[in-house]
Amino acid sequence: MTASTTPSQDNPGARRGFETLAIHAGQPADPSNGAVITPIYATSTYLQDGVGQPRQGYEYSRTQNPTRKALEDCLAALEHGSRGFAFASGMAAEDTLLRAVLSPGDHVVIPDDAYGGTYRLFAKVLERWGVDYTVAHVADTDAVRAAVAARPTKVLWVESPTNPLLAVADIAALAQISREHGALFVVDNTFASPYLQQPLTLGADVVVHSTTKYAGGHSDVVGGALVVNDAALADQLAFHQNAIGAVAGPFDAWLVLRGLKTLAVRMERHCDNAERVAAFLANHAKVAEVIYPGLPSHPGHEVATKQMRRYGGIVSFRVVGGREAAVEVCGRTELFALAESLGGIESLIEHPGEMTHASTAGSPLEVPDDLIRLSVGIETADDLLDDLARALG
Repeated sequence: MTASTTPSQDNPGARRGFETLAIHAGQPADPSNGAVITPIYATSTYLQDGVGQPRQGYEYSRTQNPTRKALEDCLAALEHGSRGFAFASGMAAEDTLLRAVLSPGDHVVIPDDAYGGTYRLFAKVLERWGVDYTVAHVADTDAVRAAVAARPTKVLWVESPTNPLLAVADIAALAQISREHGALFVVDNTFASPYLQQPLTLGADVVVHSTTKYAGGHSDVVGGALVVNDAALADQLAFHQNAIGAVAGPFDAWLVLRGLKTLAVRMERHCDNAERVAAFLANHAKVAEVIYPGLPSHPGHEVATKQMRRYGGIVSFRVVGGREAAVEVCGRTELFALAESLGGIESLIEHPGEMTHASTAGSPLEVPDDLIRLSVGIETADDLLDDLARALG
C-alpha cells in the first residue's frame, strides 16, 4: 500500500512524508517563545477574554487542552483523517465511540478472536445495556457478509491483524460490505500502527488505537485514540468525549506525541526483527505453528501485502507439548520479558489464554492454550533469537 505522503494541514497544496508529518503535524513552534517541542500544558482552566469568550477556544481541559490537541491533530494527519480524539486508554476510546453510536437493541459484528478487553466490553458491559453482538472470522469476507446481513447491523468492528491470532481482514472489501448494509465500519489499527496501514484510505469510517502500544512505543504511557473523516460523526464524538470525560491528560498526550516522532524508524526495526524471529520459529522442532502475516504460509499474507507497508512486530506461535510447554517457555526467556501489552521498544512474551485474553475463557473467542504471543522489540536480533533458542530448549 502506498501511504507515505499526505497533504499537510498547514499547506494543502504540499505533500509531505509520514516521517515529516509525525514530527511536525499539529506541532508548530510555540509563538510566545519559539519552543520547537510542544509544551505540556498542565492546566485545568484558561483565562477568558470576557463572559462566554474563551481565548482561542480553550476554557476547560476536559473539553480541550493544547497538548492533547497537538496529539489529536498529529494522529489525524498520520491516519489521513480530518479529526482525531485522544483518550485515557484504548478501552476509554472504544467505550466512548460505542456509547456515541449505539442504542439498546443494536447489533454489532466483532472478530472471533478480538482483544480480550474488547470482548469483555461487549459481553460484560454493553450486552447488559441491550447491545447484541455476533462473532465472525474477519479474514473470511463471506462469513462477515453473512453475519452483517443476517440482521440489521449498526457496527462492523474489525481488528487487522487481530489479537492474538493475527488474522488479516481485507479492509477494502469489508468497507464495501459495511456500505451496502448501512453499518459503521470500525477498524482497530493498533497492531499495524498508522505507519504500516491506514484504514480510512481503504474505506473505514473510524480508526481505533491503543496509543499505549506502538504510538507511544516505550511502555511508559496508557492512552487511546479515535480518528474519523465524517464531520457529523466527529462532532458527535467530540460531544461524547467531553460528556464522558475519559480524556488523555497533558503529560500522557505529550508522551504519545513524543513517541509518534520515532514511530517510522521503530516500526522498521520491529518488522526487521519480527521477520527474523518468525523464520527462526518456523524451523524449530518444538514449534507446532508460527502465525505471522509476513510468512507466505499465512492465509492472510496476500491481503497483508496488498494493504500494509510491512507485516508488523507481533509474532504468535503454538508449541509442541500444549499448555504446560507454553507456560514453561514463557517463564524461561530473559530478554523477552513476561508481561502483558505490546508495541514497546523492549521485547515481551505472554501466554494469552491466562493473561491478556483470560476474559474469553469458555467463550467462542477462547484462544488455544498452547499459544504464545511475542511483541518483538528493537533489540539486536541475534540476541533475541538466542533467548528464544534457550527458552525452547
